Amino acid sequence: MKLPRRRFLHLAAGAVALPAVSRGAWAQSFPNRQVRIVVGTAAGGANDVLARLIGQWLSERLGQPFVIENRLGAASNLATEIVVRAPPDGYTLLMVSPSSAINATLYSKLNFVFLRDIAPVGGIIRVPGAIEVHPSFPATNVSEFIAYAKANPGKLNFGSGGVGTSTHMAGELFKMMAGIEMTHVPYRGAAPAMTDLISGQLQVMFATLVTSIGYIRAGTLRALAVTTTTRSETMPDIPTVAESLPGYESSDWFGVGTSKDTPPEIVDRLNKEINAGLADPKLKARLTDLGGLVIPASPAAFGKLVAEETEKWGKVVKFAGIKAD
Repeated sequence: MKLPRRRFLHLAAGAVALPAVSRGAWAQSFPNRQVRIVVGTAAGGANDVLARLIGQWLSERLGQPFVIENRLGAASNLATEIVVRAPPDGYTLLMVSPSSAINATLYSKLNFVFLRDIAPVGGIIRVPGAIEVHPSFPATNVSEFIAYAKANPGKLNFGSGGVGTSTHMAGELFKMMAGIEMTHVPYRGAAPAMTDLISGQLQVMFATLVTSIGYIRAGTLRALAVTTTTRSETMPDIPTVAESLPGYESSDWFGVGTSKDTPPEIVDRLNKEINAGLADPKLKARLTDLGGLVIPASPAAFGKLVAEETEKWGKVVKFAGIKAD
């Protein structure tokens, strides 16, 4: 039977519209079961704390549990690979951090390409680091620290949470830009490095404010400067490194990603709810109390941030000749 042209066009238009309607309805009904947020670090770290805060918010907003899954291994690469291989349905999310950008160059043999295989969802927070020393250290500012390092080449040890971590890379960037020599001492996590810094066994650490702000407030450690280009709203009296070393910037930033090919409607729904949380006074206050600045962003804007950081830290990794495999 031959359909009249008008009837045919009507049916064809309906067929085209149906998938869009179905996708929209699917996004509106998402989630209808438990969602997991995979974290590549141990419980209690910055990644984990932020995942639990945003996960609790999403659970309350979307009516389904958002469960934190800590999957340690290969400097967060294991966690990334879990999400890369997960179904593209929005039910497996990844906490994204500087290690995601650093590892792209640090590791020569990865089973994924982060910028290709992880879809950006949105940003959460940017946290300054700080150049921190024991109160007995002779330098009280960045200029004095650089002068001391140049007068004592190779005698300063700086600790980090491990090879390729943001605390390591911040120190390497500082060495490169200031033209000084320091010996890197990697630890199994930032906490034991912080312990040795407090006891005076380490001379300096480029630590995140999330994990060290309490020690600075208590006077247990002295912060010479924060590592962002602007001063911290939480501790505005501490100068920036860039005030003494123009162009220096290093910060920890955190956000959410998911497996590529996840329907954009679901990505947009998650992004909308995350940004609503960052605007909520109560949640925003809890996040900023950690010493950082919330960074609401579209998926595209957050993806641009990750791409820029990947390029930046790739240059530092190559300059310093760092290898992890």
